Amino acid sequence: MPHTSARRRAVHRSLALGVAALAALAAAPSTPPKPLGIGDRLFPYLGNPGYDVLNYDIGLRYHGNDRPLDAVTTISARATAGLHRLNLDFTHGTVRSITVDGRRASFATADQDLVITPRSPLRSGDRFKVVVRHTSDPRGPARGGWVRTQDGLVMANQANAAHRVFPCNDHPSDKAGLTFRVTAPKDLTVVAGGHRLSRHRHGAQTTWVYRSGHPVATELAQLSIGRSTVVRHTGPGRVPLRDVVPTARRAELDPWLRRTPEQLSWLQHRLGRYPFENYGLLVAEASTGFELETQTLSLFEHDLFTTAKLPRWYVESVMLHELSHQWFGDSVSPRSWSDLWLNEGHASWYEALYAERVGGPSLEKRMRAAYGHSDAWRAQAGPPARLKAADPGHQVAIFQPVVYDGAALALYALRQEIGRPAFERLEREWVRRHRDGTAGTADFIRLASRTAGRDLSGFLRPWLYGTKTPPMPGHPDWKPTAEDTAAGTPKPE
Repeated sequence: MPHTSARRRAVHRSLALGVAALAALAAAPSTPPKPLGIGDRLFPYLGNPGYDVLNYDIGLRYHGNDRPLDAVTTISARATAGLHRLNLDFTHGTVRSITVDGRRASFATADQDLVITPRSPLRSGDRFKVVVRHTSDPRGPARGGWVRTQDGLVMANQANAAHRVFPCNDHPSDKAGLTFRVTAPKDLTVVAGGHRLSRHRHGAQTTWVYRSGHPVATELAQLSIGRSTVVRHTGPGRVPLRDVVPTARRAELDPWLRRTPEQLSWLQHRLGRYPFENYGLLVAEASTGFELETQTLSLFEHDLFTTAKLPRWYVESVMLHELSHQWFGDSVSPRSWSDLWLNEGHASWYEALYAERVGGPSLEKRMRAAYGHSDAWRAQAGPPARLKAADPGHQVAIFQPVVYDGAALALYALRQEIGRPAFERLEREWVRRHRDGTAGTADFIRLASRTAGRDLSGFLRPWLYGTKTPPMPGHPDWKPTAEDTAAGTPKPE
């Protein structure tokens, strides 16, 4: 996810909660509506049981970033259980009407859930379509979702804020197709993740349609509305590159945009072909304090590229961090939020390798420093694969140093244990095997063991789940002795 400004920067289903949730959905509609979840350990009420989303089609009409957008969200899904009711995650908007398969449905709100009662119950295996007519409000406290820029809007939905923008099954384990249909004043440019299908001008308005070519987790959806220029070029392997930048800033940003082809080539050499239809940087004139790996169109603060005190190697390594997420986190998404280390640890690993290449500290120096802080990080936030839950209302606090350099440290230990050739084979096979899907920590341990030709669970589990940092193979002199004064600073990504 994003780097904080300091750094510039599932499903672990609970059986009891899952059974109770499905029972509630199958219950007679006379029972009071209540919020449900899929039992994610860190976000118990995120996501919804009983169905699998196949596609989102989201229509929006923009009136300015200080007014609610008019919206129609169409969800195509398949029931995985018999449903008298179904829940969607949604808040921070007004629902006007809902239909299920073309028939008017009743609805109620329960905490941050929208509870829908169809005219007729859904049977397991049924495909169905829900149409929600609503507003989407960009105003209010900055808790994720819409981000207001100087001239429009962008999205930052990680970790659990997509449902502040549109009704959805807001959990990365339920990836789906995604189409945006956006109408805005004709002097504005609209860009979303995926391919542009059409642009049609009608009077003073223009309607833009974009569709993703691959499944998308709701937290990775991206849409930009503003006075922007789209800069197009071609990357290695003929990957289309398109950057979205403030029109007035294009010239000063161009040298940074030109770094992407070399970075893409560097990662493809290590991980195999780029997993999506295109890539680009979305540079926003807004103060976010982070950068974000939204699918095919990574979000960056303008200040990252213009703050003079930031060394060039650092800025380039942050760009590389978000690009590497297209493999780790976007193409291969976490099955639960406890698997976040698979995203951030890998992105931090390749960031560290690349920083060494472009003038930053050596990998070994960075890993030794992380080892010194590791016990303090674990005490503060939990081990990499078993984070402590964040306080309600501050969910981005799960993005702690232990899932960044702390998790990269575990990958370094694994490379030390099995050797560089086996480690590099593992990395390529991981992103190939789970492309366009979800995977968890247990999957990684199994594949690492298969790649190494021996059971690595006894080695990896202490690194991923232990409260204390294990000895580092090859470095018996490394000691986790440093007190980490920034251990409580979240690194939202």
